[in-house]
Amino acid sequence: MTGPDSTALLQMTGIVKEFPGVRALDGVDLDVRAGEVHCLLGQNGAGKSTLIKVLSGFHQPDAGTIVWNGETTSFSTPARAIEHGVATIYQELDLVPHLDVTENIFLGHEVSRAGFSQRGQARKRVRELLARLGHSEISPTRIVGELPPAKQQVVSMARALSRDTRMLVLDEPSAVLDQEEVKNLFRVIRDLTAEGVAVVYISHRLEEIREIGDRITVLKDGRTVGTGLAVADTPTPDLIKLMTGRSIEYVFPPRPDTARTGGDVVLDVQDLALAGVFSGVSLTVRAGEIIGLAGLVGAGRSEIVETLYGARKATAGTVTVDGRRIRRGSVVSMVRAGVGLAPEERKSQGLFLDEAVFRNITMSSMGRFARLGFLNRREERRRAAELTRSLDVRPDGVTRAARTLSGGNQQKVVLARWLLRDCRVLLLDEPTRGVDVGARSEIYQLIRSLADRGLAVVVVSSEIEEVLGLADRVLVVREGVVVHQAPATELDEATVLDLVMEGKVPA
Repeated sequence: MTGPDSTALLQMTGIVKEFPGVRALDGVDLDVRAGEVHCLLGQNGAGKSTLIKVLSGFHQPDAGTIVWNGETTSFSTPARAIEHGVATIYQELDLVPHLDVTENIFLGHEVSRAGFSQRGQARKRVRELLARLGHSEISPTRIVGELPPAKQQVVSMARALSRDTRMLVLDEPSAVLDQEEVKNLFRVIRDLTAEGVAVVYISHRLEEIREIGDRITVLKDGRTVGTGLAVADTPTPDLIKLMTGRSIEYVFPPRPDTARTGGDVVLDVQDLALAGVFSGVSLTVRAGEIIGLAGLVGAGRSEIVETLYGARKATAGTVTVDGRRIRRGSVVSMVRAGVGLAPEERKSQGLFLDEAVFRNITMSSMGRFARLGFLNRREERRRAAELTRSLDVRPDGVTRAARTLSGGNQQKVVLARWLLRDCRVLLLDEPTRGVDVGARSEIYQLIRSLADRGLAVVVVSSEIEEVLGLADRVLVVREGVVVHQAPATELDEATVLDLVMEGKVPA
């Protein structure tokens, strides 16, 4: 890999962006060199998303200057930014689900000659792009909406590379990837930077910054608090302090002195199967116990918890809650039995983003607020406010729209919903996805405190460190089969990786 150029390809100076009632950016500076990976850090709400939307032409700055390749410019529209060679892949992918892979990749710049579309040539180029990204198995004719999130992101990257891209902006690109996919992503990034492409990389995972980054810019409350910091020369505690304004010990809450084996069995799953996805899954979870599911993306972890919850109808097996067998494929029956789910896709599946916080909390418990056919809105808000205070949801106020909250606080709202129902079993799929480093510690403490109250908790995470740090007992899933289970204290990251890759503990 060639070293970064000393001359900045992009210079953003004094960028200000205001929205009604809030100054999202308050004089932000950023310079990015050709051939470097420049990492952008900051807590949720720090201004990262707004800054990259200004860079990509989605927003226009109220003040400040943008210099691109030595010339002062303005990316007045996203199309204008793309013309200059700036491609942005947002965390929430902007693909068209009902179109196929080829149509998405060349949307807006179709392959044609003399006004006629050349589908065969387009598919050939798509196959070349996908091979470059290490995913030749994705068919150019596959409908994008049928692909899992990780492969949809590959399609989004292929679309960016289908143009003459000089700068690639990646917003939380590893959020839907397992560790092998992340390694492949880093290989692609290194290939691009070796060709002189600049990469702006946004992530909450500091270990990724260490591995892939060259320099760092840190934002806090819409301001630049550190810029051009060399990754190798900046200790992690210094970065955390810049991001949060305080020192945070990024650790998991301590486990009890003894394993949680004394509680009653709350959730009992025997030989659960979903045809073509997973089979023969058996597990028990006791009151106060945290069970972790580890495995690669596509191994069947999320499908297991979705089937437990009734969102998918099992083809075999039984699920019993507090000794009562639950009907297959019935979310209503599971909720009534005291089972709650915080789904992987929090924003699209777990929340009504434009509804008030209190509505999101009470939607699964409307019966307790109804009297003679009328809802007691005052009581709804009161109970929701109690829960948000106890979970320290910030900013305060249960009438604000859920979309105005950061990822960590949105997750707390989902948890509050199930606490209101006094649920007995909590299924957490990727509980800290899109959550910043400060809020992660809070989520970890909250999950442990819920177990301390006697809840049975099942956690799915693509981060092995997270599973091992949170869970009392870990089940390793490979290709739809539980290949190993053991107390978390008896496993380490290397052993779990061997299990998910090879299906067995190394000799």
